[in-house]
Amino acid sequence: QVQLVESGGGLVQAGGSLRLSCTASGRAFSSYAMGWFRQAPGKEREFVAAINRFGSTNTADSVKGRFTISRDNAKNTVSLQMNSLKPEDTAVYFCAAGTMVRLTATPARADYWGQGTQVTVSS
Repeated sequence: QVQLVESGGGLVQAGGSLRLSCTASGRAFSSYAMGWFRQAPGKEREFVAAINRFGSTNTADSVKGRFTISRDNAKNTVSLQMNSLKPEDTAVYFCAAGTMVRLTATPARADYWGQGTQVTVSS
């Protein structure tokens, strides 16, 4: 069993930055691929970025060049550095654990989900 807890969300002006973190419980963290997803009001959940256990990443075109995913297996954490934020980045951001194939599939499938953290970007 893995529990995921996100933190770091908040309100930021357009052009600003935020760093989200997700801390996982359990000893198997390093064996999972980790991902970030987001869901805006009235929209479906969408893939943002994922990182496998070796550090290879996959990032959505909509955030490529602005968002960077990273992980620290020693600390059981995965982070999402978000720069040059836009109002359209406003959403609840979720952390997920699973396999890289399933996290990047459509629809995505995760073994575990966090409860989410709100990111609001004002114009």
